[in-house]
Amino acid sequence: MIHFSRLQIIAVLGGCLLAFLIALPNAIPSATLATLPSWFPSRQVSLGLDLQGGSHLLFQIDLDSVIHERMTTSGDSVRSELTKANVPISDFGEEGTTIRFKLTNPADESKARTAIGAADVELEVSAGSDGSMTLTKPPAAIAAIRTAVIQQSIEIIRRRVDETGTKEPTIEQEGTDRILLQLPGVGDPEHVKELVGKTAHLTFQLVDTTATQADFMRNRPPPGSDLLPLDKSDPPQMIAVRKRIMVSGDNLIDARPGFDQQNGGAVIDFTFDAVGAKRFGDATSANVGKPFAIVLDKKVLSAPNIREAIQGGRGQISGNFTTQSASDLALLLRAGALPAPLTVIEQRSVGPDLGADSIRAGGIASALGFVLVAIFMIVIYGKFGVMADVALAINLVFIIACMTLLQATLTLPGIAGIVLTMGMSVDANVLIFERIREEQKHGRSVIPSIDIGYRRAFVTIIDSNLTTLIATICLYVFGTGPVRGFAVTLVIGIVGSIFTAVMLTRLMMVVWLRRTKPQAVLV
Repeated sequence: MIHFSRLQIIAVLGGCLLAFLIALPNAIPSATLATLPSWFPSRQVSLGLDLQGGSHLLFQIDLDSVIHERMTTSGDSVRSELTKANVPISDFGEEGTTIRFKLTNPADESKARTAIGAADVELEVSAGSDGSMTLTKPPAAIAAIRTAVIQQSIEIIRRRVDETGTKEPTIEQEGTDRILLQLPGVGDPEHVKELVGKTAHLTFQLVDTTATQADFMRNRPPPGSDLLPLDKSDPPQMIAVRKRIMVSGDNLIDARPGFDQQNGGAVIDFTFDAVGAKRFGDATSANVGKPFAIVLDKKVLSAPNIREAIQGGRGQISGNFTTQSASDLALLLRAGALPAPLTVIEQRSVGPDLGADSIRAGGIASALGFVLVAIFMIVIYGKFGVMADVALAINLVFIIACMTLLQATLTLPGIAGIVLTMGMSVDANVLIFERIREEQKHGRSVIPSIDIGYRRAFVTIIDSNLTTLIATICLYVFGTGPVRGFAVTLVIGIVGSIFTAVMLTRLMMVVWLRRTKPQAVLV
């Protein structure tokens, strides 16, 4: 254990030097760092919300509305397929994840099952002797829908946040139906909430010109239509819009803010993909002269008349937009529509002053912990304690370097993990030094005492750190937010402490032995 080849020495010292170079930018002010040559390392540790300040938002996803919408779609498909198969039914109804109806002729059960399979292969079918049929969405299919909606929502939120230029956002699932969004450095959560929480479901639908004033007075639209409010109208105005969607925003590939060449007002220029361009061209060709409603989240942005067929997949959305609102809406349309509505259930902001106070307090705690541990090791173990303190300092550099390299986010609990690591880092050295003491008490000379001390302590060091490592990994896997920040620094610290105790401290001890050739070791 006390033999070191030249290759091992180069590897240990090279690793320490590399860690120092990677961690060095964190000790240089950002303004100064920007003036240094391009080859100089420039990455710094990302500070979390509690250290840098910013916005914290917790959203709840309305998964039930998605399930209801999917079941309504399945119900419409089933009725359509039954009609095509000439299977008459009655008492059709939907409840939760179940669809029920009754066959007019029970002998049509086989034809009905075929039609149901063509409408939705996931539906489980059970039939009664009287012709009643029950269609159920299995739990596995419901769970798959929920998982897909959550993952899609996270991806859409990430796109929207990335469009705003926010760096290092935290976007992750919380529980079964919540999404956590943390934006370091963003002090206006209201604007973020408006951008992120908006569903942004865009559709193009025909205006129902058959609606009468009486329909609006009774709030009863004609069959096949909905009454939707005109956005930002004063006084409030309703428009009858046909339910059939001619073109969906799902086919958009680009949306940019612009200005109308005629009146100079803010507009949004959009571009469809090939499928959307064909649908849009067909819809406008077949309805020249008719009003066409542009609907966003159940509100009519505008309802212009189609003057001519619009080919090529390019168009313009006009409305009562300001430059900022046009830019925000274009951003939402580019990022895509959320699959389910989001509700903010928790919101808070952390000011930069509070973050600076947290950094200051964490720095004081870390420095005080390091000094006390260093003094303790020197008092108890003398020159060997000094070696342990040097290894402890290198371990701190190793932690900062790893977090910089991995771009892990440093949080206040992460600083607590670093402080805890300082106490745990010297454990391995304590085990080794105590083993050496025991061997000396048994009358062994210097080199055998150190060699056996390292050999016998090595297994104990691995076992003790491995159990802590397993517990810390569990914290990271099952924990969220601050718990993960604590776990990350602790994992890196544990790995670093093993390296510094088994390799670095041992190297320093071997160099000391070769230079001084002591006859007795007093640990």
